[in-house]
Amino acid sequence: MRALVCFVFFAISQLCTYQSIAAESLVSSPNERPNVVVIMADDLGYGDLSCYGAKSISTPNIDSLAKQGVRFTSGYCSASTCTPTRYSLLTGTFAFRKKGTGVAPPNSPSLIQPGTFTLPGIFKSAGYKTAVVGKWHLGLGPDSGPNPGPQWNGEINPSPNHIGFDHSYILPTTNDRVPQVYVRNSRVVNLDSQDPLWVGSKKPTEDHPTGESHRDTLRMDWSHGHNQTIHNGIGRIGFYTGGMKARFRDEDLADAWAKESHNWIASVGDSPFFLFFASHDVHVPRMVHERFQGKSGLGPRGDAILELDWNVGELLTSLEKLGKRDNTLVIFCSDNGPVLDDGYKDDAIEKLGDHKPAGPFLGGKYNICEGGTRTPFLASWPAQMPKGLVSDAMVTTTDFAASFAAMLNVPLPEDACLDSQNILEALLGKPDAKGRDWVLQQDNGASGNFGFRMGKWKLMRHASGKATNVQLRLVQTNMKRLQLFDLDADPGESKDLSEQNPELVRELNQKLTSVIDAGRSRP
Repeated sequence: MRALVCFVFFAISQLCTYQSIAAESLVSSPNERPNVVVIMADDLGYGDLSCYGAKSISTPNIDSLAKQGVRFTSGYCSASTCTPTRYSLLTGTFAFRKKGTGVAPPNSPSLIQPGTFTLPGIFKSAGYKTAVVGKWHLGLGPDSGPNPGPQWNGEINPSPNHIGFDHSYILPTTNDRVPQVYVRNSRVVNLDSQDPLWVGSKKPTEDHPTGESHRDTLRMDWSHGHNQTIHNGIGRIGFYTGGMKARFRDEDLADAWAKESHNWIASVGDSPFFLFFASHDVHVPRMVHERFQGKSGLGPRGDAILELDWNVGELLTSLEKLGKRDNTLVIFCSDNGPVLDDGYKDDAIEKLGDHKPAGPFLGGKYNICEGGTRTPFLASWPAQMPKGLVSDAMVTTTDFAASFAAMLNVPLPEDACLDSQNILEALLGKPDAKGRDWVLQQDNGASGNFGFRMGKWKLMRHASGKATNVQLRLVQTNMKRLQLFDLDADPGESKDLSEQNPELVRELNQKLTSVIDAGRSRP
């Protein structure tokens, strides 16, 4: 094991040299640079797609990416909740290194302030047009001054447009958090100045209708939380008033993302482009368009998977119609693993049947088990990549920054993208590409719980002594602080081998601590 750890440090020390070689050998001229689309699903598990073994549901459009490219069996997001994963994807830095990157509240200031070196900024500096469409959940507005957070009734600054995106059309928080409005390029869409939007954490008036006071009016009942302001017959987290003309209908979100993406891609003409397409599916409340309701047989959660698959199909069709599919690298991933009851009574558990959202893995959203961060991960570039390849290389969403910087010959500043590694060869399905040597997993960040995988070995460190959403239970207490698993023999993390391998536990825990304490893992 000591030899393995030494090898890892040697590999990291060679990373800068490897980046420059990869950039020259994989993309040799500007004319060969692909368009890049990163599709991020929300709360989608490893076992939720038919290309990853699901039998109870079919996802032909997403499956087509596997057929046309590479399906990764060890693809990871960086955290088991949405805000930290999105932060790490766009900054190339583990979210636990920045205070406040847990699940962002409705009025959160922007967690990525102007001046931050970002993934869209990398593409912009290489001459690409850049856009984000879909769920944001990284906060808006200044993080200091007299009025931190989003100024909903005027120009929202900073917004995605101030950190590298030329164009943005977003759901500002999550669909279960207020406000239910679209923000396009720093302004709330269709907002009437005579009906200003107010968002807060406390009831604006005593008679303000909530999911508790008006529970009998709800179209979808809540199971825990999600009982404050009612919109579209559904209780939400947080309070808001006004902005009636700006409010959307949950059922129309997927169609809005498809239309906006098509129009923006068409607008860039012959310019290369980067699109971050961030679906809200399959996050709660799972209120899909009427044409998908009841179609899966698995309840609203299954219907949301069908809607997600349709959304991906619409995006791929747009690329085809606009003559851009062959030279577009499409990467599909998820922001964290699955969750069933996440606050609404939508039959996610009752109608699950034989479906296994996390596939062979333990856990899901909110925890450091494999099911929390090992998710579907697909890459397809028809003009350049092999088809139908299955790769066991370890790849993570945190590594997009360093990988695309290498591809585009964009130098990374010393103080940026602190944990991003160049895994470009693995992403492009190159023969014998090995990807990462280790993967760090965090939950929401505040608990101090971390997972650390190196090769087949996985260390779990539960500093809090508890975990959430393990085996479908909300909270599991009395968790052993250090556990060790052999993922090759035991992918479901059912047999703790820590007592049989104390030296290995010590070395992995030491390596995990060194990564955390060093403040960076990129040389």
